[in-house]
Amino acid sequence: MAFTRKPQTYSSSINEVTIGTGDKAVTLGGANIMPLYTFDAPAKNKIAVGAEITDTGVDRTLPGIAAFYEGAETVAEIAKRASEMPGADFVALALNGADPNGDNRSVEECVEIAKQVADAIDVPLVITGARNVEKDTELFSKLAEALEGKNVLFVSAREENYKTVAASAVMAYGNKISAESAVDINLAKQLNVLLSQMGIKPESYVMNVGAAAAGYGYDYVASTLDRVKDAALAQNDVMLQMPIITPVSQETWAVKESIVSEEDYPEWGDRETRGVDMEVCTAAAVIAGGSDAVILRHPQSVATISGMIADLM
Repeated sequence: MAFTRKPQTYSSSINEVTIGTGDKAVTLGGANIMPLYTFDAPAKNKIAVGAEITDTGVDRTLPGIAAFYEGAETVAEIAKRASEMPGADFVALALNGADPNGDNRSVEECVEIAKQVADAIDVPLVITGARNVEKDTELFSKLAEALEGKNVLFVSAREENYKTVAASAVMAYGNKISAESAVDINLAKQLNVLLSQMGIKPESYVMNVGAAAAGYGYDYVASTLDRVKDAALAQNDVMLQMPIITPVSQETWAVKESIVSEEDYPEWGDRETRGVDMEVCTAAAVIAGGSDAVILRHPQSVATISGMIADLM
């Protein structure tokens, strides 16, 4: 008996959220198929890849990163170079220097840096904060005002600060936000409900359901992604139909395998190779699970993952 393939498509679909402006604006989401099931139906929009930079500069101890950013010294020059990275669809600025437990850079200084970055690039801009709720609440509000008209995506609004971040970034200045939860489908849905009750339109926010480096409790991330996509498409749960963005780099470049030197662990091999492997492996996994955009740091990782996406979509 001949095999008859039955395409698995759905009447429901993931919402579309556009970031950036002009010809290089990027639209996330839109699919009505399971992740990478392009053999069932074409994917409406390509999975996007972001190149991460920070306000504290780039890690020039890694030869591949140092070579790519050679000659780029100012934040504007670094941003411009990142926007030209092969395979990158957007630039992600991490304001690590704003962390009160670190450099504690002022909000005013961070705003000036973000404006320089926005002016230097022609691709969409995504901004992640200091990962400190109190500082990020003030930071995102000021950044949203300064970057009005740029259609920036701010990562992210949490349960503790979503009202302030959403009101300023989206309602007052027309930017986009992500709703961040801690690897739990119920928490993710709850925050989406709260944002919708504020009057935030579905086309104005994405989800960041959490992440972990491969091998570091990643099974919880995989389970959450699978359940979110199944609920969104198979069960038509409108409160889980937002596109997903995953800041992979922040997780993978912070684990032991990416940090310790070859001198301390010679049997592990080259540190940069380890870090790239960890970043690529994790990014591939979250994409297979349903992430619509990933943020990566190393040029080799960006090229590898963007090539994988092109081959599969």
